[in-house]
Amino acid sequence: METTVRTRLVEVVVPVHNEQRALRASIARLQTYLAGTFPYGFRITIADNASTDDTWKIARELAGELPNVRAVHLDAKGRGRALRRVWSESDADVVSYMDVDLSTDLDAFLPLVAPLLSGHSDLAIGTRLARDSRVVRGPKREFVSRSYNLLLRGLMGARFSDAQCGFKAARAEIVQALLPAVEDEEWFFDTELLLLAEQHGLRIHEVPVDWVDDPDSRVDILRTALDDLRGLARVARRTLWGAARLPVPARVRQAELPKGMAHQLPRFAIVGVVSTLAYLALFSLLRQAAPAQAANAVALLVTAVANTAANRRFTFGVTGSAGAMRHQFEGLIAFLVGLALTSGGLWLLPAGVSHGVELVAVIVANALATLVRFLLLRVWVFNPRRRTGR
Repeated sequence: METTVRTRLVEVVVPVHNEQRALRASIARLQTYLAGTFPYGFRITIADNASTDDTWKIARELAGELPNVRAVHLDAKGRGRALRRVWSESDADVVSYMDVDLSTDLDAFLPLVAPLLSGHSDLAIGTRLARDSRVVRGPKREFVSRSYNLLLRGLMGARFSDAQCGFKAARAEIVQALLPAVEDEEWFFDTELLLLAEQHGLRIHEVPVDWVDDPDSRVDILRTALDDLRGLARVARRTLWGAARLPVPARVRQAELPKGMAHQLPRFAIVGVVSTLAYLALFSLLRQAAPAQAANAVALLVTAVANTAANRRFTFGVTGSAGAMRHQFEGLIAFLVGLALTSGGLWLLPAGVSHGVELVAVIVANALATLVRFLLLRVWVFNPRRRTGR
């Protein structure tokens, strides 16, 4: 009597929305590559989320023509929604996804899923920010990606390096346990999943990838950045208030803010709000007579000096004139970081945008600059060890 041995199965989801141009060639290339080189069983699932062109028609044709290819249709748009649907129903050992443009070199796929199949890791991500990665993309996308990942590390304490790379995988039982606590249905979905996994002590494996930017990408950078910031704020609130809906390990429950930060954060926030309002008012005033970059630099410099002085006194409790000049000089380093971020935000905007759009751009950049500023002030400028050691 013969015994049937079940082959390990990896499901590769390709979420698509109005991708009739690239879909056929990309799926054919992916199927040929996996059939010829991948040593495990695989299934490619085209997850069409509310396309209005011929994407769904082409997806059904590919499912009928190519082995190990199927198509799933959703009536609502959202990459996260598509991944949730397929991953939650999957019977595979490992679930994964990649962008339809196949910007990531497919040779990285086996190194991505191998640690999951062996049980060494729980989730795996491709990273374009590793030293060994070879990446071809424009300066705007490079700036946005590195700024976003810096924000994740500084604000959320994330240890993974590239949250946005469209090349990820996870053990199916792990991701199916996490999905009920993931709220986002769009671009922030996988960032939220990674943060949740890390908070629960799961192992995230990183694979350096070779990546070539798709010049036809239609991602709205500004809107995506705003959505991501809202998502980060929501996850931060849930983490601080213990609202995650999964069992939390004891070592996570016992974690607390570093000494002193509990009273420093609200004071820094108050100073930050006042400084930001002053900055926006000054920027708007100067913008009437000067270019955006010049108005931004002057407004930021003036408010940075006042911000350093206020945080010195009220947030970190440093009184007297001793070290005041050094604190202001070192605070200018934080000013330069803020200037780079806000100038970069303005540079990303197309020519001729309204003043309102400029304000949104500098507010988003200022949020990131504020985080960097707090970290610099706390761990460097006003570090108690530096003060007592002098």
